[in-house]
Amino acid sequence: MTAEGTRERDGAVPGVAHDRGVPPGVTKVYDGIVLGAGISGLVSASVLLEKGARTVLVIDEYERVGGNHLDFSIDGYTFDVGSLIFQDDSPLVHRFPELLPRYVPVEPTWSRLNPQGKVTDYPFSMKDDLVAAGPAAWASMAASLVASRFRYRNQRNARDFTRFWVGTKAAERTGLEHYIERFCGLPSEVIDLDFARARMMWIADNARVWPRVTRAARGLRKRLARRGPEVEAPTQRRTQQLVRPREGFDALYRPLVERLESEGVEFLLSTPSTAIERADESLVVRTSAGDFSSPMLVSTVPTHRALALVGVDSEPLPTVTIISLLCSFAGRRGFDTSILYNFSHDGSWKRLTMHSDFYGPVREREYFCVEVVGSGSVRTVAEAEKSFREHTQANGLFHGDLRIEGGHVLENVYPVFTGGSAARAADQVALLHDHGVTSLGKQGGFDYQPTARVSTRNAEKKLGGTVSPK
Repeated sequence: MTAEGTRERDGAVPGVAHDRGVPPGVTKVYDGIVLGAGISGLVSASVLLEKGARTVLVIDEYERVGGNHLDFSIDGYTFDVGSLIFQDDSPLVHRFPELLPRYVPVEPTWSRLNPQGKVTDYPFSMKDDLVAAGPAAWASMAASLVASRFRYRNQRNARDFTRFWVGTKAAERTGLEHYIERFCGLPSEVIDLDFARARMMWIADNARVWPRVTRAARGLRKRLARRGPEVEAPTQRRTQQLVRPREGFDALYRPLVERLESEGVEFLLSTPSTAIERADESLVVRTSAGDFSSPMLVSTVPTHRALALVGVDSEPLPTVTIISLLCSFAGRRGFDTSILYNFSHDGSWKRLTMHSDFYGPVREREYFCVEVVGSGSVRTVAEAEKSFREHTQANGLFHGDLRIEGGHVLENVYPVFTGGSAARAADQVALLHDHGVTSLGKQGGFDYQPTARVSTRNAEKKLGGTVSPK
């Protein structure tokens, strides 16, 4: 249905003219258009409906909704690209409650491979990282921590941030600094301090051992001093961890898409946009499937690509490319957790997720996904496989029949802030705004969003919709 002949209703989106005719050459007019059908795009479409839009078009070059929530079915295995864990109290579920029955409840566990070749606690282990080092190393790490608190008190980058909180010696022994470089595909000294604070505050939280000890001691003293029978405090609700259905993300997002379609959203998938042009008070999005007009345009695609659509050349901002190895295995894997991080000094892989721990084995074989950050030395699936096989073999992991069932290279997975990139991102978002485009999301806002929880709330806030509870 076009906007022609529709009637205005209360709560309409500001600036949306519901009775506008179809401009010459335009296939169809909508109250709102969203570029990108990832989480930010789906939430944006929902918010536009909430604010009064009757018709919304979502355009994506992918053939499925969900953005980088990708899965691949190969010979009975279904692999995720990445490690995607959801929670039943997520704002995404609050906005789209039809998702909840589709999820599979799980109890994920985490561990890490440390530089000493031991699989141990994630992200730190008092026993393996400190006690096992011996008295001489304790003294060295303690002295290093004291020196680092003075040397790096004026922090400039992720390396300074890490060393300030744990000390240079501990950062080396635990492999923390190497993991940060592996996570971003860049040396830690070129990673911006703001990114470190946004993504790695868990380092500071875990480094504050003494405040936790003193709080526990004060709590014990209060309990011992309490008069009368002890009253049990109300317990806080435990969050349930979730993963997508065994069939894949299509089965998860299908009811969400059906609901949005019933409310006035149309999806144009497998269709890249080729240009954005202004026509009076509206913007026209040109695609191979036709030209579509709206006074409200939301973009969740990378900012440099959106700028190219409006005819502005810009330099791409630094983002991470992830190479995924889709693996099956029979034998002794060498660890018993569902997620394993690589904190060792060697090896290009950063994390692996055992999907078979959640969904069960296939033909008595386990299966999992390995994430490798594309860097100068590892750019292809073949290079990633070679590095992973050599490293795991050297560390006694996956002793048996390890097969690579497939691989995938995914660009623009998440932003990395280097010197000046935050300011450049803000300039690009502002320039898009000047062209009438609201740019938001992990890629469209150059906003590090580690979970669907963050993506949902940020899109709601940016568009002025009802913000879901935390």
